Amino acid sequence: MIVSEQTRSPAAARVALLATLERQPADALLGLIGLYRQDPRPNKIDLGVGVYRNDAGETPVMRAIKAAEHRLADQQTTKAYLGAEGDARFVELLAPIVFGPVQAVESCLTGVQTPGGTGALRLGAELVARRSGKPTVWIGTPTWPNHAPIFREAGLAVREHPFFDAATGTIDFAVMTGALKQAAAGDVMLLHGCCHNPTGAELTQAQWEALIGLLTERRLTPFIDLAYQGLGRGLEADAAATRALLAAMPEAIVAYSCDKNLGLYRDRVGALWVKTADADAIAAVRDNLLVLARSLWSMPPDHGAAAVREILEDAALTALWKAELEEMRTRIAGLRTALSLAEPRLSALADQGGMFAMLPLTREAVLTLRTEHGIYMADSGRINIAGLRSDTVVPFVAAIGPHLQR
Repeated sequence: MIVSEQTRSPAAARVALLATLERQPADALLGLIGLYRQDPRPNKIDLGVGVYRNDAGETPVMRAIKAAEHRLADQQTTKAYLGAEGDARFVELLAPIVFGPVQAVESCLTGVQTPGGTGALRLGAELVARRSGKPTVWIGTPTWPNHAPIFREAGLAVREHPFFDAATGTIDFAVMTGALKQAAAGDVMLLHGCCHNPTGAELTQAQWEALIGLLTERRLTPFIDLAYQGLGRGLEADAAATRALLAAMPEAIVAYSCDKNLGLYRDRVGALWVKTADADAIAAVRDNLLVLARSLWSMPPDHGAAAVREILEDAALTALWKAELEEMRTRIAGLRTALSLAEPRLSALADQGGMFAMLPLTREAVLTLRTEHGIYMADSGRINIAGLRSDTVVPFVAAIGPHLQR
């Protein structure tokens, strides 16, 4: 019996549709997490997954968050939807922490809550993709592995430019700026606001000023990923580059994450801000953000943002959060110093910031360290410094020493 297209069963049609999908490469970091969990060795070291850990190897819920959550449990009266923009008060209270006094830019600035920094990046990418001509997005290498896929999935072209010189452990600024002279007017440049992931390397103030000059000259729009504010030099210092960019550039986009500096990894708390050239463009930008957000996730999750709002509305809880964040920052900085003192070839780590660093290790060396010493890191040599403890620094340095390339 011949089955026509009209009489073919819905189940068969679905199978044919799904059968056209191709296998995708597994996420290397998620695979690394699985390998670490399966390793029975008691002295194994996990430097792969990018979450903060204290010296006991734990990722605790911050005391300020616990207090805020208790208040929510006692006082919250509804779980009704807030709308596509999320918790507007959360965005309002967070803005001065990111931008400082916002009066100078607030008439040209609009923001919405997002599901984490990743949601902010995707929402911003979709907004850029709506612009006529679909500009190219320039991304320095290496970068967070999810950056390029986010922009490509939004339908944008991505071009890479050099950023980090692995041989010296420093930024190759001349090569970077030389490559960016190929960018066309209207293109977008992705920038790490602080605590570069994965290298930890940061531009100096003079380099930021020169880069702002180049962006202005080439008429490029900065898209700033600010995911680790407070974990590098401190809340104010880590926001300095973002503030300088917004002060100088007519347009800018800022994707922000609270997941790291408030320990809200599971709750996915972030925000996206857009600065326009003039106040007249704000309404259209906001309209587009809300339409896009509605189609992407409808309403962002409330709980984490509500907890942050509770903290920022209370001076005592704000002070407690800032003190806890400073403890985290100090611990990371101390580990950087300890590594640089224990191994001269890692001296560059002391001048970097944030949780991540790129070690001059070959992929073969990384695999050897995993097999022989139970040290788990990305194949690129990127480590999460916060995965070290005070008692593991010395054995870690001893293990990697024979494999360092510089």
